[in-house]
Amino acid sequence: MPHREGQSLRIVFAGTPDFAAESLKALLASRHRVVGVYTQPDRPAGRGRKLTPSPVKTLALEHDLPVEQPLSLKHEDAQRRLADFAADVMVVVAYGLLLPQAVLDTPRLGCLNVHASLLPRWRGAAPIQRAIEAGDSESGITLMQMDAGLDTGDMLLIERTPIDATTTGGDLHDRLAELGGRTLVEGVDALAEGGLSVTPQPASGVTYANKLSKPEAELDFRQPAAALSRRIRAFNPWPVAWTRLDGEPLRLWFATPETEASGKDTVPGTLLEPDAGAIRIACGDDGRDVLRVTQLQMPGGKPLAARDLLNANHPRLSPGQRLGQPKEADR
Repeated sequence: MPHREGQSLRIVFAGTPDFAAESLKALLASRHRVVGVYTQPDRPAGRGRKLTPSPVKTLALEHDLPVEQPLSLKHEDAQRRLADFAADVMVVVAYGLLLPQAVLDTPRLGCLNVHASLLPRWRGAAPIQRAIEAGDSESGITLMQMDAGLDTGDMLLIERTPIDATTTGGDLHDRLAELGGRTLVEGVDALAEGGLSVTPQPASGVTYANKLSKPEAELDFRQPAAALSRRIRAFNPWPVAWTRLDGEPLRLWFATPETEASGKDTVPGTLLEPDAGAIRIACGDDGRDVLRVTQLQMPGGKPLAARDLLNANHPRLSPGQRLGQPKEADR
């Protein structure tokens, strides 16, 4: 992306995961100057639990940017360090720390946030996954002027993107990360020229996107097939929807609801006769709904297409098998 002529702003960037790194990349390719980067402290990762820098820190070091990793921004010394950067604006993208009012007031033009939803819908920690899980037809990026509330600030720019019946959490994450970077640069360019309009968030339509957890990814086959398929897509690639097969975790990576019901009452979670490309599971209160699983991960295995498992006549996926059951010793 070529640099554009015009006023250049001094920016402090605060972010942590891959999603935030895309916004930092976009700023680094813009006409503006990133003078400092804030990110979460290095965390243990991998089998060896080795301390690992965040994607944002890794990118910042590649560009020889100063990196700050405070445990909190509530202390005066951390706030003085931020003030020393003399930033015109602070950009916050999935940082992971609350910003006290003193920090919000430090940059000359305040603090901007790139949020992965169409505010005020899906304020909070997991807007990407919750939008898919709820069956929303679209998501997007909101560039917001931050205030002391949780994603309650005035809106500066909004960009939309569709969600369809094949969109996974990973798909939407990557699309919004790229869209977020483009929207951010557009907004910072306009801010530099004094051309950003401010729109307060409406009071109606507020929803909260609670943080994801592994326990909630366990499927309840009494739910309708449509709801189950949305949850499976939303939780791909993390935390990954799962159930039990002979008491062991069976992970489901992609599924769609069958257009026609099974036609007879069946215990939810029962494996039905498969078709050429899918494991079929009875679901819904009466088991008449059918969920077609086309990608899954057997206990101890890796994710595979259902077609491959069926072609191998996998013995643990025979019709009549009940999913979601504990081991015999646990019953």
